[in-house]
Order: sequence, then C-alpha cells, then structure tokens
Amino acid sequence: MKKTRELLDDKGTTVWSVSPTDSVYNALSLMAEKNIGAVIVMKQERMVGILSERDFARKTVLQDRTAKNMQASEIMTSRPVCVRPDQTIEECMALMTEKRVRHLPVVEEDRVVGLVSIGDVVKATISQQKFIIKQLEQYISG
Repeated sequence: MKKTRELLDDKGTTVWSVSPTDSVYNALSLMAEKNIGAVIVMKQERMVGILSERDFARKTVLQDRTAKNMQASEIMTSRPVCVRPDQTIEECMALMTEKRVRHLPVVEEDRVVGLVSIGDVVKATISQQKFIIKQLEQYISG
C-alpha cells in the first residue's frame, strides 16, 4: 500500500499558505493563480487552519459577505483533519469520506510537510490499481 509520503514524493511538497489576517480575497486569488482548492493558514511557522473554496462558498457567499472585507481567520476551518506521512492512501481516502473533507494537511512533528487532495488520492489509487491489473495479466499470460 502506497504511503502519503510516497504520494508527496511524486506530487511535490509545496504548500501554499496565507496568514490569518490576510483577506479572504487574497487567499482566493492565490488559489486561482495556483489552480488549487485550498490553502493552509499559517501563523509564523504554525498551522492554525485551512481555507478552502467550500469554506468560502458556505461562510461568505451564502451569508452575503464580501471576500475583500473578511480575514482568512474568520472563515477558515480551525481544526483541520490531518494525516501523517506514514499513513496509507487508503487511510486518507477513508478519512476524507468519513469526515467529508477534500484536503488533508500532512503533518510531521507539528510541521506541515504537504497537502493532499481528493484528486491526488484518487489518482494514486487508480495508478496502484492499474499496476496490480498489469501484474495479474502478466501472471495469467505466463
């Protein structure tokens, strides 16, 4: 079973972040520029939350508020579900399903070392299944 660490080795460990006092507009601009669905909210070197497009839709638009006048800390998820680098992709998928989240910060020794999305997990799972199928086909065909 592939570990989260291996997924990060393939995808990269770049973590895009904003500070709690940054505007929601700036966070959304960063997400649009980097083509990502979430950013980590960092205070100095410590993660204090995660801000996703879902947070924006549910906590800004639906409450008739504006992104330019709000700070990231006002709508971020302050206790994000996290995983360790040694956890399997299957464990990540189970957590995402159970907790109904699309992004998991990867934390090692209280430090964010990466971020995995549901897309990353699905891609890794499909790749793993393709490999297994190919191995079985080779075994069967001799």
